[in-house]
Parts: sequence; structure tokens; C-alpha cells
Amino acid sequence: MYTITITNQFPANEIEELIKMFVPKGEYELNVEEALANAQSFSVVFDGERISRPVSDYDPPERLFEEKKELKNAVKRGIYTALSTHTGKTLPWGTLTGVKPGKIVRDLKDRGWKEAEIRTHMKEYYYLSPEKTELLMEILHNQYPFAKPEGEKSAGIYLGIPFCPTRCVYCSFTSNIPRKDDVERYLAALYREIEYVGSEMQRTGWKADSFYIGGGTPTTLEEDQLEDLLTAIFREFDLSGCREFTVEAGRPDTITLEKMQVIKSFGIDRISINPQSMKQRTLDLIGRSHTPEEILTAFETARKAGIGTINMDLIAGLPEESPEDLMDTLEQVTALGPENITIHTLALKRASRLKMEDEEYHLKHGDVLTDMVAKSQAYMKQAGYEPYYLYRQKYMAGNYENVGYCLPGKECLYNIRTMDEQQTMIALGAGGISKRYFSAETRIERSANVSNFEIYIDRIDEMLNRKYQLLFA
Repeated sequence: MYTITITNQFPANEIEELIKMFVPKGEYELNVEEALANAQSFSVVFDGERISRPVSDYDPPERLFEEKKELKNAVKRGIYTALSTHTGKTLPWGTLTGVKPGKIVRDLKDRGWKEAEIRTHMKEYYYLSPEKTELLMEILHNQYPFAKPEGEKSAGIYLGIPFCPTRCVYCSFTSNIPRKDDVERYLAALYREIEYVGSEMQRTGWKADSFYIGGGTPTTLEEDQLEDLLTAIFREFDLSGCREFTVEAGRPDTITLEKMQVIKSFGIDRISINPQSMKQRTLDLIGRSHTPEEILTAFETARKAGIGTINMDLIAGLPEESPEDLMDTLEQVTALGPENITIHTLALKRASRLKMEDEEYHLKHGDVLTDMVAKSQAYMKQAGYEPYYLYRQKYMAGNYENVGYCLPGKECLYNIRTMDEQQTMIALGAGGISKRYFSAETRIERSANVSNFEIYIDRIDEMLNRKYQLLFA
């Protein structure tokens, strides 16, 4: 039994995320105390015997130093060293537990650091593996020209449709199986938010440079509902400077030629079709109500409607899948020629059914994921795709990452800027989280819409007031 004790000046949840990567739940105890003996910041004990190791002697350059942050990272390095030495495990992402590691290397580049300095820093300060460091550097090179917005009042817009045909076993998103009256009531409230935000943006000078309709699955909407929604968006928002508009069409069983033609008729040329896997057994296990053949048909349908940029999402680490299954899926998907492919590592949030059924699923599949991630990254490079954005989540199998790949010149602006967090993001609909970026202080303020769509409907006036206070006051 491991007993880890830290002082109360450190974020316990962040420290615990690191511990969980080494030790399963039930085999450790984390204590938070006001002070420790001998002015120590942490202690690691195994079955009564202290196994703490000295924290790293590596000192960051003076230009990086922030005392509280550096002390926290020193403690994380010390805990990492103790647990790694005792268990024999290393973590590809070292001590990093945050979801956006790319922001670290971008910030260092902005400060004028040379690439060699950044590589050394990621290795010696965060204990990153050489492979993850190189992946971050490659992504930094590919996304850096797109990261900064065109002005202080440039914004990305997200609009959420919280409905799906079925709920996948790994899903924790705001997603509900639709009933017609629920959808109509939700859209009525959403139209109010669209009208309000659109008019306030024009009044206060905000400009949209990207627009993303996600979910859920927006193409769960009927053809006429989808057309009405897009009509309202294009009527209420000034999209004259919008560089990119994306509609998630994730579930192939929601895609019809008529819906694709509606999307294309508004000049929208970017969608996402998300197979997750091309193995029928897997689709059945995770609760998807479609076949691999329907994925192929959906792709052909979108192309027939004239959609020029298609992303396809895949998940590594799904139940019962082997590295060979993932490679077979990749071969089938790349044969279609999508412009973007996003490879996710399975992440199980508390609200997902699979997490409830197997609390430690994400820890048990690390070895399989290591092989999957290595093979998929090599395959994507060979197939001509470049990694251009990356993010991580809690409870990711094997402590890995999600990586977006694209053909040269097909980067998704919205994805890059959402992860880089140097631009204001305005989110509409249930579960949307708006983030206002203040460039002078490099600071973000957030305002969330409630995630339950029925509560969103009932409290729509409150949601509009939250937007006013954050963005338009």
C-alpha cells in the first residue's frame, strides 16, 4: 500500500492524476496536510517504508521561473521518480497531467526559446519521452502559423446539438436519444441564443473566423430542421470573414444525400464522419447502430453532394480490439482519401457506461495501446498525413493522447485554436463553454451553459445573461 502525503499548497487532484498512472485505485492513499515534518513538501511511503527520492536537480532558466508553479512541478517530479523507481514504470508524458501539452512548447517558442532548448526542457523538467517531445515539436511546426487569431475581437463559434441515435458505452458528452418534441423545444431555445449572440456580436464588434456545429450528432436533425438551423445561423451572424465552417455528421446512419445537399447549399465544405472502428464486432460492443458498409456509403454520399473536406474519427483501445484491428481500420479509412483523420485514445469519464462497468479499464490496456499508438503514428506518416493538433483527457487508456492528422493544407482552424487557447471561443447550446481570452494578461475567463438540454430550455434567459456578462457588457 502506497501512502503519499503532500502539503495543502499543491493541487491534490492534479497530483492524484499522476499517482493513478502508476498505482491502481485502492492501492494508494493520498493525504493532504497543512505541514510536513522537516519542512518537506511531500512524502511517499510503501508498506511503512519511506521511498521518496530527491526531486530533480534540474533548474529551469531564470526567464521561466514562477516560484509556486516551479515548486509544484518539483514535487510532481519527486513523486514521479519515487513511484517510477519503485514500480519500474515510466510514463510517455512524464509528469504532465494537463490536457493541452502543446501550449507549453508554443509558449516557450513565443518567448524566444530555441528548439534544442525546448527539447531539453521537456525531457528534464517534465520527463517526457523522446517520442512525445518530437510529436509536440512536429505539431508545433505544423500549427504555429494558424494559432494566433486576426485581432482581439476575433472569435471561434461552437454550437451544440445534444442528440444522437444511440449512446456509445464510452460516451460522457452531452448527448441524448432524440424525441421529436424534445428536439423542437430545444431548437426553439437555441434560436433565441443564436439571435441574441449574433446581434450582440455585431453590436460590439466581434467577428467569427470559424464556426463549428458539434454534438451529439447534428445530422440527427431532420432535413428541414437542419435547413432551418443553418438559415438562422447565416441570417443572424455576420460570417463574411468566416474562414471555415464545419458540421459534425459523425454517425453514418444519420447521413443522407438530402442532408448533405442542404449543408453544401450554404457553402459549407467541411464535415466529420466518425466510424471509430471498421470492425462490426466492435461497433456492436460499443453501441453503434450502423455497419462498416454504411460508413463507406456515407462517405460516398458526402462526396456526391460535393463536400470537399471530410474528417474521420477513430478510437484506439476499444473493447476487444487488437493493434491489427486498428491497422485494418486505418487501411480501410485511408483508402477513402479523407482530408483529415483524428485518432483518439479511449478515455473513460465517470459518466460513461464502460467506466461504470470497469473502473480500471483505462489502466489495464496500456501495453496494447503502446503498440497501437506507435503503429498508427508510423502508418499515418507513411500515408502522407501530418499531425497538426493534439490534446489529452483524464482516464485515457495507457496515458496517451488524441492526435489530429491532415493532408498538407487541410488543417482545421477551429481545432487548432480551441486547443491553443489564444482566441475567444463563444459556445451556444446545452453544455457549451464560452472562453474569453484577454491577450494583454494571457488570461481566460469561462462561462458555461448548463449541460442538461431540458434545464437549458427552462433557463435560457440565464444563459443569455451569462453571455452578456462575459462578452458583451
